[in-house]
Amino acid sequence: MSRVTEIRYVGYGVEDFDAERAFYTQDWGLEEVAASDDYVWFKTQGHDEHHVVRLHKSAANHVEVIAFAADSREDVEALHGKVVAAGCKVIFAPRDLDAPGGGHGFRFFSPDGLPFEISTGVERLGKREVARWEGVPVKISHIVMHSPDHQALVAFFTDVLGFKVSDWLGDFMCFLRCNEAHHRVAILPGPPCLNHVAYDMLSVDDMMRGIHRLKQRGTDLRWGPGRHTAGNNTFSYFTTPAGFAVEYTSELEDVDFETHQHRVHVPGPQVMDQWGIGVGGPQTMPHPAPDARLFQAADA
Repeated sequence: MSRVTEIRYVGYGVEDFDAERAFYTQDWGLEEVAASDDYVWFKTQGHDEHHVVRLHKSAANHVEVIAFAADSREDVEALHGKVVAAGCKVIFAPRDLDAPGGGHGFRFFSPDGLPFEISTGVERLGKREVARWEGVPVKISHIVMHSPDHQALVAFFTDVLGFKVSDWLGDFMCFLRCNEAHHRVAILPGPPCLNHVAYDMLSVDDMMRGIHRLKQRGTDLRWGPGRHTAGNNTFSYFTTPAGFAVEYTSELEDVDFETHQHRVHVPGPQVMDQWGIGVGGPQTMPHPAPDARLFQAADA
């Protein structure tokens, strides 16, 4: 069955372009791979995905695209057909992409109005072995978003995009996989918006070293360090200058994509954080609000 197989990147429109650009290069640990007057693309150093973040100068802070990968052009075409059959508004049909990295793909709005892209054949760039204690991200780990009908959005991800449910936290947070990683997407109730984007670190030590670098540069922890139960991954959450939540994580559990059976975890303090030693909590994260540009397509 044709399905999404990985996360590619997240594109943001930001009001303070220069501050957000400096954060991702000087603080977060990404490197620029392409730029124009109004756009900049960043990759991680430890993975060959062409880029994981795109920034665009904008009059509002908002999400411009959440991009996923499929394995082939045939899969892209099949997924486009499923998205159309599901009644989603298509931004553009499958075509060759002219952004840095190229590839072949299409864009559409989720049922809630967030812009998604599915592509294949994007250029791969060089990667290097990240050494322990460098404290820089290796790749995007997962994306979490809110939905006013989270059960329906879970069904969309499973029935249309081919994800599988890995775990539930109560009946309000669903963790979904598209490969061997326990989750690449998680969905919460709330207004239609992005909750956060998480980045894999090489180890717990690298997460802690990353925390140190961010603190030294004036970005404090919002929540963490800790370890979740669903996925068993460590976490530390921050916000970018534009107010988007980002996470350093490590040791996310691998599962069998086909056979893993989901569990329902009962919410509680030591389920949200098994260590229970960090600062903050979910209440210290940015309050979710509808994305500023729902059902509005970006220029590119």
